[in-house]
Amino acid sequence: MNNKSNKHTKKSKFFKITMIVITVLIAGTFLFTSLIKPPSIPQDDVNINLNEIAFLPPDGNADDMFIGNGLRAPEGFTTEDRKEQFYTFLLVGLDGGINTDTIMVASYDGINKESNIISIPRDSKVNVKRKVKKINAAYPAGTLYGGGKEGGIEQLKREAKTIIGFVPDFYVSVDLDAFVRIVDAVGGVEVDVPLDMKYDDPTQDLHINLKQGKQHLDGEEALLFARYRKGNNGHNIISDYQRIENQQVVIKAILDKLIKPENILKIPEFIEIFTDSVDSDIKPENMLWFASQLNKIKGTEALSTYTLPTAGTSGLPMYYEYLDKDAIVELVKKTINPYKKDIEAHDLDIIAGD
Repeated sequence: MNNKSNKHTKKSKFFKITMIVITVLIAGTFLFTSLIKPPSIPQDDVNINLNEIAFLPPDGNADDMFIGNGLRAPEGFTTEDRKEQFYTFLLVGLDGGINTDTIMVASYDGINKESNIISIPRDSKVNVKRKVKKINAAYPAGTLYGGGKEGGIEQLKREAKTIIGFVPDFYVSVDLDAFVRIVDAVGGVEVDVPLDMKYDDPTQDLHINLKQGKQHLDGEEALLFARYRKGNNGHNIISDYQRIENQQVVIKAILDKLIKPENILKIPEFIEIFTDSVDSDIKPENMLWFASQLNKIKGTEALSTYTLPTAGTSGLPMYYEYLDKDAIVELVKKTINPYKKDIEAHDLDIIAGD
């Protein structure tokens, strides 16, 4: 599909959603609830067409094409085993190219009005044949060798399954521009910056200069806060886990703003950002249903954030994070598992530490 077609599709989608929003605002709650339905649960027991989405890894080993055995759910699980109105999402933050700067899996429980987010460390080691066995190499490999962003997302989904036990229902891919626009659209966020952040990288045109303490951040500043890893001359270095915590702080701050009444009237603006700068397989009518649920979430206390448990590192030069299978199983059980049955350790395919 060419750029002209893409722009036409986005404009068409934006127009349809805007008209629905206007109708909702004029016609009231009854019509809203009759028009906007919760999403259908994807069919977990249907095989994925591996021939359409598989890619040949850079080292020429075709085994990586069959990660996850072509099933969305663990073996023996079907759609009948799903919890009612319980949805899962693969959240991907791109750095402006094909590098996945942020990888998260989120869930929304429409019955209990609760949400959980689990951040996946970028250096997590996955059981694949390619040379670089980090989870954040899945999207670039799939993109370069599997037919573009669709191949990248599908490969990342399948590799995520090996470490959480299932393929998320939907995906949302956000680039840097979308992140900045979203934060600015909600009026900025309040953040307690834990330390002075001063970093300059002229090659990336990246310049961070944030002072320690509570402050109001606009979109650009919030992005710099979320991206910060180390200061100039090796000062004020933070771990990848602390960086993940900073990203989670921003997400909670955005949600806190989104659920405020004054932002409900900004739905068309958020939808425009979504259609322009966010890539997702969530349908417009389903997007509106999820948006309607924001009013029912009881503040950020209904959103819990976690980081996928690890069990040590490989050290340099490659620096892998080894995942803790037993701890992951327990975390998935209490947070993002969309099934009535428990996901067990044998449903995961995790490499133990050396």
